[in-house]
Amino acid sequence: MKKIVAIFIFLYFIQGCKKSPVAPIPNHNHDSYYFPALTGDIWEQKTPESLGWDVNKLNEAFDFAATKNSYGLIMLHNGKIVREQYWNNWTKDTRYFIASAGKSVIGFLMGIAQQDGIVNINDKTSKYLGAGWTSLPAEKEDLITLKNNLSMTTGLDDDVVDLNCEDPACLIYKADAGTRWAYHNAPYRLLHDVLSNASGLTLQQYSKQKLFDKIGMSNSIWINSILWCTTRDAARFGSLILNKGVWNGTPLLSDLNYFNAMTNSSQDLNKAYGYLFWLNGKSSFMAPTLQTVFNAPLVPSAPNDMLLALGKDDKKIYIVPSLNVVVVRLGDASGASLLGPSSFDNELWQKLKPAIKY
Repeated sequence: MKKIVAIFIFLYFIQGCKKSPVAPIPNHNHDSYYFPALTGDIWEQKTPESLGWDVNKLNEAFDFAATKNSYGLIMLHNGKIVREQYWNNWTKDTRYFIASAGKSVIGFLMGIAQQDGIVNINDKTSKYLGAGWTSLPAEKEDLITLKNNLSMTTGLDDDVVDLNCEDPACLIYKADAGTRWAYHNAPYRLLHDVLSNASGLTLQQYSKQKLFDKIGMSNSIWINSILWCTTRDAARFGSLILNKGVWNGTPLLSDLNYFNAMTNSSQDLNKAYGYLFWLNGKSSFMAPTLQTVFNAPLVPSAPNDMLLALGKDDKKIYIVPSLNVVVVRLGDASGASLLGPSSFDNELWQKLKPAIKY
């Protein structure tokens, strides 16, 4: 039943928004990027009028989001706040779980760990978790590398009762690693253990030391493998990714080979997936719970180069390098409850894109 419902939802999504891919958008933004201080509430702003944007259309986009259970919505241009709005008694200090959008944070932290020499994503995952972390025969388990965990290609069966179960009994063989793409939480969550085992720190300690403190994500905390943060904290992370892992001149992730691999197709099965990041503008994509390949870009109405950190119930971090724009939407499900991509992405960008002058 779960898969039948998911198929219906995504077929509806494709039917409603399939278009020709939008052309790449040149970057005409020349002012330097702004980074807010690591502490305090000061965050410089600029008006949409100063950018020549269509204020009425921008208002329409935010009004639309308000009708879809959005509680926090922020839009940055070159790092400065163009529009920030909260509903449902939220403020800039309200912390909420971001579900699977936190996967992208782990994708970035894995790059730092490799840069620091404590992991190698080409290593067998068992090197960091120990032999027998799955129920697979040793020769099949040894095929799984950290890169497979990052790209959702472990080959472990995702048609199980509990997708979050990390016990070996729940991690069963479906296909050889690298031959099948499937959105599966447990192999991803085990990367938390990989980081902890490799660093000797808890995930929170490692995240705080390597990321949170360095970009001012002071309200971010991992609780039961889920990241909780404010809308502004999520926007800080978006700015970091927009600047290819550099914060205010300081590289957190200087390994551009890893960064480029993380933010490009990690395999040919689902071209819209990197290392725990979703990618727009590809010729096709796959969706959670399905083995269907949809021959369309992930978000047809958005710029082709958009990167996405996506979580269940429409937790969204949109990063658009060609526009120097970051958009964060937190709240609850806009409609049908989905694990990552949803029709909300396309609907919001149908309204946002015409508001932006580029």
